[in-house]
Amino acid sequence: VQLQASGGGLVQAGASLILSCVASGFTLDYRAIGWFRQAPGKEREEVSCINSDMDDTTRYADSVKGRFTISRDNAKNTVYLQMNDLKPEDTAVYYCATDPFKECKWWQFFGSWGQGTQVTVSS
Repeated sequence: VQLQASGGGLVQAGASLILSCVASGFTLDYRAIGWFRQAPGKEREEVSCINSDMDDTTRYADSVKGRFTISRDNAKNTVYLQMNDLKPEDTAVYYCATDPFKECKWWQFFGSWGQGTQVTVSS
């Protein structure tokens, strides 16, 4: 079971990035999966998450609503995070994580985490 996150980088405020998380060793079908971030000196927080229900209901942190969009492509076993209008406060290491039995509200207990990708937004 492996999650490989990519797509981070150094950008200026207002720019866009797309993060990708490819799963291997298991299928993302019927799994909750999301993106989480941790800035230096801060606790890890949920950015966005897709539940495993038939409607793929999504959750977003208030700080990213309207700017970030999560999506998944089950055929490619990949989840994406489109990040628009990036702000310096979005600077963090971004992780993808999933669990076969837990919904997004239990993300802190997700069993599989990727290695993280650094996003740095300069002002």
